Amino acid sequence: MKMQEIIKVLEAEVLYGSDTSIEIEAACGSDMMSDALAFVKHNGMLLTGLVNPQAIRTAEMLDMLCICFVRGKKPTEAMLDLAQECGVMVISTAHRMFTACGLLYEAGLRGGND
Repeated sequence: MKMQEIIKVLEAEVLYGSDTSIEIEAACGSDMMSDALAFVKHNGMLLTGLVNPQAIRTAEMLDMLCICFVRGKKPTEAMLDLAQECGVMVISTAHRMFTACGLLYEAGLRGGND
């Protein structure tokens, strides 16, 4: 699924990154970075409510293309600088995690093992 479609489905705000033509192949939703580390999928994205640098670092370690903060959470400027350094797009949605994951699933994005 293209990032532009994900942004539309989630009614998300782009906080860092401009290439909305990138293709996301799978998504993972978790507030526990240890659980997210078990998710290794090419061209993936992470949905989380955990707003700290560890979330950005986890996305970087997993070579994720995007991180989406749920529940309207916004990262600090320092976190956005880190995302830029790591090359990770950052978006935010007002939806709760369950709803955001459900909307993406309904739109055709899977977790990688579906």
